[in-house]
Amino acid sequence: MNQTKIGKFIADCRKHKSLTQMQLAEKLGITDRAISKWERGRAMPDPSIMLELCDILCINVNELLSGEKINMENNNEKNEQLLLEMAKELEKKNKTIWSAMWVIMIASIIGLLGGLVVAAYLIPKGVWQLVTILGICIVFLIPCFYALKLEVSVGAYKCKNCGYEIVPTYMQALNAPHRGTTRYLKCPKCNKRTWCKKVLKK
Repeated sequence: MNQTKIGKFIADCRKHKSLTQMQLAEKLGITDRAISKWERGRAMPDPSIMLELCDILCINVNELLSGEKINMENNNEKNEQLLLEMAKELEKKNKTIWSAMWVIMIASIIGLLGGLVVAAYLIPKGVWQLVTILGICIVFLIPCFYALKLEVSVGAYKCKNCGYEIVPTYMQALNAPHRGTTRYLKCPKCNKRTWCKKVLKK
């Protein structure tokens, strides 16, 4: 999706309705700064207000996301193109989140090992060394919980038994035994527990 094109389209539709940014913002219950960001291609309208925005501007969601008026003849073609673009955008976002998760995990492991080496060789044996090691381990766990949240937020876990793609809650993923990003989960379809491999596409 071309945010700049969508922004210009929103601005044109708003002006066609003789509305100022402030007036449109008041109708939607948001700030005029948000409208300005849309029209400059810096942000997209939140999905929760897209329908209301379309009603006010007398356009449909397909036209909003395409950034242009669509006639009935090429409507289906535009729908397909729009769905493909959205799928590509989601895949790109998922890959970015996935990469961020691995960066956090690798940086955390390096930090943990570095901290343990420092604690073992630079701090005299005793209570303070033990406290330092425990502190380092606790600090290491914080980014791990965040990395798991990122892991769960993208894709799904594929059941080894029936192939069903499971999207667990954060707590289900946290409590499941795991080997890397493969987790031992109960499949809601076949009702069996198996080692479910992470797949990025839902």
